[in-house]
Amino acid sequence: MLFNSLAFAVFLPVVFAVYWSLQKTPLRYQNLFLLLASYVFYGWWDVRFLLLLFVSSLCDYLVGMFMTGTASHRRKRSLLIVSLAVNLALLGFFKYCNFFIESASTLLRDLGLGHGTRTLRIILPVGISFYTFQTLSYTIDVYRGKVRPTRDFISFFSFVSFFPQLVAGPVERAKNLLPQFYVRRTFDPRRASDGMRQMLWGLIKKMVVADNVGTLVDYVFANPGDMGWQCLLIGGALFSVQIYCDFSGYTDIAIGSARLFGFDLMTNFAYPYFSRNLAEFWSRWNISISSWFREYVYIPLGGSRVGPVRHAVNLVLTFTISGLWHGAYWTFLLWGFLHGLFYVLTMVTGHTRRYEGPVAPGRVLPSLREALCILLTLIPVVLTAVIFRTRTMRDAAAFMQGLLILRSGTWPGIGFFLQGLTFTGVLFLVEWLQRRRAHGLEISRLPRALRWAVYYALITVLILFGSFTEHAFIYFQF
Repeated sequence: MLFNSLAFAVFLPVVFAVYWSLQKTPLRYQNLFLLLASYVFYGWWDVRFLLLLFVSSLCDYLVGMFMTGTASHRRKRSLLIVSLAVNLALLGFFKYCNFFIESASTLLRDLGLGHGTRTLRIILPVGISFYTFQTLSYTIDVYRGKVRPTRDFISFFSFVSFFPQLVAGPVERAKNLLPQFYVRRTFDPRRASDGMRQMLWGLIKKMVVADNVGTLVDYVFANPGDMGWQCLLIGGALFSVQIYCDFSGYTDIAIGSARLFGFDLMTNFAYPYFSRNLAEFWSRWNISISSWFREYVYIPLGGSRVGPVRHAVNLVLTFTISGLWHGAYWTFLLWGFLHGLFYVLTMVTGHTRRYEGPVAPGRVLPSLREALCILLTLIPVVLTAVIFRTRTMRDAAAFMQGLLILRSGTWPGIGFFLQGLTFTGVLFLVEWLQRRRAHGLEISRLPRALRWAVYYALITVLILFGSFTEHAFIYFQF
């Protein structure tokens, strides 16, 4: 079920009404209803996917229980291996099986040892990467002693399948979200109002900006070898806009929806395109996944507690694995590898300062130095995003070559891109002004009349310019 669909527009208020009508019943009934609603939400795509979600949840629930009943470190480690094996096997089969078959077949064909490629008809379950990482974090933290295992299977299954963040995050840690299922929630009109504002802002990002810009991006990337450099430059930049608005728009709707039910989800995007270096960018972009890889991959590899060469290897390896997490394409691996190299370069040159607050504090405009830092940070982000968007190394090379040699080619004129560029400019202007706020529509401090004027204006923009063809969110494919 898509957040930008009519089905969800009916689903959400019905679930909201029934959920809060159960407030005076035992808490487990409210949690059970959320669990059932989440399964309806997920099964809306394909009811067969529910079995995988159930298996992952059951496996890690039982692993946590068995860890409780043993003091043997060796047995706990064996149980953790079971959890990793089951979850990663499911993820690997559905997400990477055909990738490895095709890669092996291509290699054999190049060596003259094979002729054709036979792949399996595997449907990628929506959101499998997200809920797999979420439930794995539970068993790993139980093993490490950071989280107490739960015996409440309704709460645990609800934690894994919580519908607002089930299919595209944020990937929550058990220590943050699971305890919220143990306590009774009370309806708070102010939190609910802010949640609805954040949902509206997320819909604007997705339906007005991302979907409209996406049409332009598809045109440019359809055949990059024929495009002029102007087209490639604008198209590449607009894809960075599209993926940000699409993914952060989903996150805004997820966080806002959760707040309607009395839950707090972690911030997943914190105005990343206003970052002053790559270290700050990765502390603001897809925070839940970035921190997951840091905690469960980078630090176990040794992190920064090793020599400089090993430290650099750990960084590159972690980024490369994060690229593979996105999907079974060599371009994803290259994207992650390049980000690792760029991060090492910033580390070597000493440009990894950790900034505590937003850029240009207390000022309307950034300083020249701050603006230059933002621009230099965006250059590798946009260039690697181009590789991320292409599906073959050949297309990626054609795109980059056209940019570097300033190739002449298809150029429909600036008017073709004008609407998308206008939407982009307005959105980032609002976000710049709101960069100290939790989200772009946090305007509770404004007078009531002005707030409602903003709401009506945004709803009008959504109706007039929003795409109502139910475009899936980009990160659903991951």
